[in-house]
Amino acid sequence: NSTKTPMAKIVPAKTTVHTRPAPFMAYFSSRGPNVIDPTILKPDITAPGLNILAAWSGANSLTGLEEDTRRVEWNIYSGTSMSCPHVAAAAALLKAVHPTWSSAAIRSALITTAGLKNNNGSMITDSDGNPADPFQFGGGHLQPMKAADPGLVYDASYTDYLVYLCSLKVKVPEPSFKCPQVVPKTNDLNHPSLSIAKLNRTITVTRTVTNVGKGGSTYIAHVSPPLGYSVKISPSALVFKHSGQKKRFTITVQESQRGSKINNKGKRKENYEFGWYTWSDGVHTVRSPMVVSSA
Repeated sequence: NSTKTPMAKIVPAKTTVHTRPAPFMAYFSSRGPNVIDPTILKPDITAPGLNILAAWSGANSLTGLEEDTRRVEWNIYSGTSMSCPHVAAAAALLKAVHPTWSSAAIRSALITTAGLKNNNGSMITDSDGNPADPFQFGGGHLQPMKAADPGLVYDASYTDYLVYLCSLKVKVPEPSFKCPQVVPKTNDLNHPSLSIAKLNRTITVTRTVTNVGKGGSTYIAHVSPPLGYSVKISPSALVFKHSGQKKRFTITVQESQRGSKINNKGKRKENYEFGWYTWSDGVHTVRSPMVVSSA
C-alpha cells in the first residue's frame, strides 16, 4: 500500500492449468515477410515457446548478473530457444519413424499437418486476441503425431537447393555444379508453402508431391484464395497407385480485384493477403499456407 508504513505480502506460487485460449502468438514472436527472399514464407511453423519449464545450466545464474549467486536446475523461459527444441525433437522423432525421409520431407510433414485452432475451437490469435496469420505462425501450431502420417510431402533434393541459389543469383557453394541455362523462378522451389511478392497480374508456379501413404489413394485440391485473388490448381485431382509415387501440379494465382488495391492517394497497396491450398484424400489433410501481395 502507499502509507508511511507500506507492507507487502508474499503468497505461494500457484500453477494455472487449462489456460484458454491456447495457443496464442506471443507479442515478441518474430513475424514475416522474409527479408532475405520474400518468395519463401517465414516462419515455417510455430511451437510452444512461452513460459516453458526447462533444464537450466548451473554455469549461469537466473539473471546472468555477476552478483547473482543463485544456481538452479530448472527455469521457466520463453523465446525461440524454447520453441525450436520442440520442433527439433519432433523432427528427430520423425527421422526415427521414417529413416529414409529427407530433411525437406520432414519439414514438409511438420508444416502441412500443423494446427490452426486453439483449445476454444477458434482460429489462433495474437496476444491481444486479434486473428493471427501465416506471417506469425507459418503453417500453424506443431502437431507431431499428425506429422508422422502426413499423406503427401513436398520433397526437395540438394540439387534443387543449388538451382534455387542460381535463381537468387548468388554464389553456389559447389564448384562442380553448373547453373541451368534457363533458371526457374525462386517460387518454383518445392516448398510446402507459397509466397508471392509484388504479383503483376498473374503467375504460375510448379509443385511436386510424393505419396508417403498407402497406394490406391486419390487427393482432391481445395483452395481458400487470398482476398482479391483467384487461385487455380491443375490438375485438381491426383491419383496415386503406390507409395513413393510423385505427382506434379501447377498453381496459378491471378489478381481478381486489381482496382481495389489502389489507396486514396492513387498508389498501389503492397499489403499481403493470406490463403490456403489443401490436398485431401478423406483421411489426410495436406494444407499449405499462401501469401500474396501485388506490384
